[in-house]
Amino acid sequence: MFNLEKLLVDVFDPQPDEVVTVAVDLPHDGISDNAEWRERRQMAEEWREAMARLAHERAFTVNPMLSFPATGANNADLPAVGWLEGAEVELLPTLVASTLVIAMTEYSATAPLSIMAEKKEDFRAASMPGVLKRMEESALAANYAEVARRCQEIAEAMRGASLCDVEFSTGHRCWFDLRHRVAEVDDGFLPRFKEGDRIINLPSGETFEVPYEGELEGDPSWTAGVIPVIEEGQTILFHVSANRVQMVEGEGSVADRYAEMFSEDPTRANIAEVAFGVNERAAVTGNVLEDEKAGFHWAFGRSDHLGGVTGVADFRSPETVVHQDIVYAKGNPVQVRRAAILHADGRSIEIIKDGEYLV
Repeated sequence: MFNLEKLLVDVFDPQPDEVVTVAVDLPHDGISDNAEWRERRQMAEEWREAMARLAHERAFTVNPMLSFPATGANNADLPAVGWLEGAEVELLPTLVASTLVIAMTEYSATAPLSIMAEKKEDFRAASMPGVLKRMEESALAANYAEVARRCQEIAEAMRGASLCDVEFSTGHRCWFDLRHRVAEVDDGFLPRFKEGDRIINLPSGETFEVPYEGELEGDPSWTAGVIPVIEEGQTILFHVSANRVQMVEGEGSVADRYAEMFSEDPTRANIAEVAFGVNERAAVTGNVLEDEKAGFHWAFGRSDHLGGVTGVADFRSPETVVHQDIVYAKGNPVQVRRAAILHADGRSIEIIKDGEYLV
């Protein structure tokens, strides 16, 4: 059976004198509440209470529940003000004063939390946008030792690589430029002073990298190809070159929506992530937080929080910032037939073959 306190120890291993904060975002004005969001806030209370029980054993501090107005967009900058049990506080200083933040939000706070981790060594966070109680019986209950092994094997394959060559089940193909970048793992392990990336998603289970975005003078990005997407029964094609979606091909409301999205702010067309999800307990239900841990995915938009160079200042306004993942795991309309990591010395390391992982 799922043991929440064991998970908290296995993932975070909280130490004496730490300060732990569980945070939620709140509906307001035109941002309407929903049943899953209400359930998530209740789940956050349960997690905070479990962490408080551990605090008695391990001599660390757990703050009252921290809440703040929802941003309305994934990875947008956080508001200036929040509340600790109803008392108004400055949000960012309160978060940074913590050594561990667990953000169980409707809208992803991964990017702003990543920036905090860059500024303070003794800070780490689990970003859990869209997490649901049922995940305690699926992806949150995974064997994280095995998840970590698979993540590391893929990261090693990507080390020093030139390209990630992906063939989709539709027959379309795209090459993602892996030069000038380092693969990171989100393997469900986040102890204090962890080396490398100190921001994880939970549920965890992916190896990811930001494709080279062409920021070096005289060295354009090699990311190019055609990426298929099926939504609402409609098939559209993203034509990619120089690490950007250059054209959306298709007819219907979905193609129109994406074309309008990229037209409204062209920075959204940046290819911001390529990743392999390897959590075998992850269920594909349409919830991106869990879906992306089940298989291959890529994202467009903001990338600086993952090791890239495209940040909030590159968008037309903070309101148009996005980082949107598109997933190709089993159960999704389009899947990956084959994925291989290509090296300059001629090596080709297959990660997925005939739709199945080889790691």
